[in-house]
Amino acid sequence: MDFSFDEEQEAVRELAARILSERATPGRTGAVEAAALHGGDGVDRPLLAELATSGLLAAPLGEEVGGAGLGLIGACIVVEEVGRTGAAVPVLETLVLGALPVEQFGTRELRSELLGGVATGEKIVTAALTEDLGDPRSPATRAVRVDHGWRLNGTKSCVPAGLVADRVLVPARLEEGATCVFAVAPSAAGVSVERQETTTRRPEARLVIEDVAVGPDSLLGGDRPGEVLDWMVDRATAAYCVLGAGCCDAALKLTAGYVKDRQQFDRVLASFQAVGQRAADAYIDSLAVRLTAWQAVWRLASGLPARDEVAIAKYWASEGGQRVVHACHHLHGGIGMDRGYPLHRYFLLAKHLELVLGGGAPQIAELGRRMAATSN
Repeated sequence: MDFSFDEEQEAVRELAARILSERATPGRTGAVEAAALHGGDGVDRPLLAELATSGLLAAPLGEEVGGAGLGLIGACIVVEEVGRTGAAVPVLETLVLGALPVEQFGTRELRSELLGGVATGEKIVTAALTEDLGDPRSPATRAVRVDHGWRLNGTKSCVPAGLVADRVLVPARLEEGATCVFAVAPSAAGVSVERQETTTRRPEARLVIEDVAVGPDSLLGGDRPGEVLDWMVDRATAAYCVLGAGCCDAALKLTAGYVKDRQQFDRVLASFQAVGQRAADAYIDSLAVRLTAWQAVWRLASGLPARDEVAIAKYWASEGGQRVVHACHHLHGGIGMDRGYPLHRYFLLAKHLELVLGGGAPQIAELGRRMAATSN
């Protein structure tokens, strides 16, 4: 297992880090979030366009749309930098949740319609993996076969970038029990898009799908549609963990700079033993979050079995990530609670990521069930 990037991947990382660190300043991101409180969509459109112009949105995709074929690893390299800056751009959503599944499983017509637009930043594609009290791998949404396609009925919650998406990948269960994924236009007849506010100030969407007609071209997976949802959930979960790793790293670096400069009793905070111990624990947790996240991504990108590694990564991103941002708040004292200071953004993002696609407890429970089944 080698976590070093090759020359092309490192170039993508450096470019993403430069653009995002220069453009996604706390003031600029705060302005996007403030606009979202008054009905905005929570997306920094000019920054998203700049990422597209630089080729970063195309890089994970194939050469037919001007990409470099860097796949999941290439996408997650950019996602980690988004986590480090807290940028208000739906990179994870439109690449990992949307474009990569379409590229892997979509029909020729669907790939032609969406992937070029994703690469140029003109189209946003996401996935509706969450239902109220539901398991992402076992949706309650139903798909009934009809002439020339299917009819979908169900409700999806907390759809990231759902307010701005041109297509949403919707998992649904067929009458015979198989689970398939369909590309649905939010503007289609029978789809209602409701705004959902989140603690991160990035609005999401609730999709109410009532007797929505979809054709054969909207089905992902061709003759193996049952493989698509697990493929998507594994990669989405791993990418969210990488986003959390970037968030933890940035929060910890911000805290390190603060305790080195802030003085109390005529001494810098970093010189106190208790401060050093708390920071060291947070540093170890941050490394564990990043190690397990990239291990999961690497195995998925290499075509290796990775279900256990994905669960372990999500456990660390949920539990370890919370310890990191809580320690950072503790070490900052009262200033960490100031919304004019960037630390709160990392705290809210980490809290959000803790529960996306299942928190630490369900991950460990599922891992235990698989281990017990293997031992039997």
